[in-house]
Amino acid sequence: MNAVIELLKQHRSIRKFRPEPIDQETVNTLIEAGQCAATSSFIQACTVIQVDNPDLRAELAECAGNQAYVATAPRFLVFCADMRRHQLACQMHGADMQSGYTEQFLTASLDCALFAQNVAIAAESLNLGLVYIGGLRNQIERVANLLELPELVYPVFGLCMGYPAQDPETKPRLPLDVVLKHDRYDDSQDHGAIASYDEQVLEYYRTRTGGNKEMSWSGQISGMLVKEARPHMLPFLQSRGFLKK
Repeated sequence: MNAVIELLKQHRSIRKFRPEPIDQETVNTLIEAGQCAATSSFIQACTVIQVDNPDLRAELAECAGNQAYVATAPRFLVFCADMRRHQLACQMHGADMQSGYTEQFLTASLDCALFAQNVAIAAESLNLGLVYIGGLRNQIERVANLLELPELVYPVFGLCMGYPAQDPETKPRLPLDVVLKHDRYDDSQDHGAIASYDEQVLEYYRTRTGGNKEMSWSGQISGMLVKEARPHMLPFLQSRGFLKK
């Protein structure tokens, strides 16, 4: 174990922040750390929008399901998968860009996630807390319009960031044997492992300081996956030039 691994294993979502600001130089450093993440074929397909305007923050909080910390966190960033600059690169060389491929959507989205995770780890190393905001995709077209995103750019998620005003427990993760397989996919033992893990999660939810509930992991997942999962996403992405072929 070393300091980096210890930091990674201590991750918690933070939704309450102290009022202290995060200076722009720190934000810039975090974004530079994000840029150092792995990027597929050097495409560098992530753009980050730092949202400072309080009225805009309030609208984005509404888009995300009225998550108040989107409006009140010291910093709020929106991570966008961006193939727009690649269109410009092709134009600079008189090339006709072939866009709309599923592979391009995947590589741009993965680039964005890797970039953001670098930012998150760097932020936590500075004793900052954070929480990802996937809820922006609830009203993704409205978010895109508010941020004036052009074709070939879409908002993947937001990130609230600030100095923590809470100290929640670390949420238990799935057993290692469920997620680490050797040589082939074998889930023959997963049912029992997940049943045992459910007991851990039940105890976590029963005793955590941030609000109690009676819920197992498998119960939570089964309840989520019997519902529609943002069916508006596909037509939106296709309207923005993604997932056409």
